[in-house]
Amino acid sequence: MMRSAPHAGPAFPTPASRFGRWLFALRRTAAVIRRMIGVPDYETYLAHMRQRYPQCTPLDQKTFERERLTARYKATGSRCC
Repeated sequence: MMRSAPHAGPAFPTPASRFGRWLFALRRTAAVIRRMIGVPDYETYLAHMRQRYPQCTPLDQKTFERERLTARYKATGSRCC
């Protein structure tokens, strides 16, 4: 007669893991909203620079934001204002 393996853990997530998933979802939602409205994400830029260009010095946050806003609003086209 074969016995089933003992239950590995609780059937429901622990409060700590639920909080971690909630916090992760909140951060991802905030990042998506920032991207939708055009707010530059400095932390993502820093991670990208560390991964792709470790030999380069990244811009400071103020310079990064200024350059992103300049790039966004300097484009010409049919605008009403």
